[in-house]
Amino acid sequence: MRALIFDLDGLIVDTETPDYEAWQQVYHDHGQDLPLEKWASIVGGTGASDFDPCDYLEEQAGGPVDREAIWIRRRKYYVERLDSQDCLPGVCDLIANAELMGLKMAVASSSPENWVVGHLRRLAILEKFACICTADDVEKTKPDPALFLAAAHDLDVSNTEAIVFEDSPNGVLAANRAGMYVVAVPNAVTRQLDLSHANEVMESLVGLDLDALMARAAQNEN
Repeated sequence: MRALIFDLDGLIVDTETPDYEAWQQVYHDHGQDLPLEKWASIVGGTGASDFDPCDYLEEQAGGPVDREAIWIRRRKYYVERLDSQDCLPGVCDLIANAELMGLKMAVASSSPENWVVGHLRRLAILEKFACICTADDVEKTKPDPALFLAAAHDLDVSNTEAIVFEDSPNGVLAANRAGMYVVAVPNAVTRQLDLSHANEVMESLVGLDLDALMARAAQNEN
């Protein structure tokens, strides 16, 4: 194995829990509740593009809401929570170990480039990655394999020489379709979802034995 490819949202940094908490606060402001199960069902899944939090709030409230005001309030709540987010546990150690072992690293994210680069720069790890592949670089995002295939191409490694770290079903499926070994590391939101199609599911990246993981991935290739 020669490379590691990371998702960003929910894997390197938890942007998903603050998003849920921000919307939950908006719902509470209107005397309503946004169940975690409802939110989890659309994060990293095929229903994400069909879900409108304002539509659902109107359904729950039984009437129209001021959408412009809601989005302004949601952004305020979200930014307050997001700015305090560090790398998720174990991520920085994994990156440091991979760097010492001479492994190439990339980020492959369905988010826009400015979002991805902004977070990596804020976390002071942008320079650790040889390439960044985002929604701006491909026609189709996850679960399509295009992002992972582009990352492997940019890293100059074959699909079977890369290990992918993901947190969502769509990301796992994209890695499967790319023919890559994929490790699922669910966060507080995606823990509700089915990640059984991953080669491995880990509770956390803390204490990860990278040598052992690479050996398992290489054995799977054979």
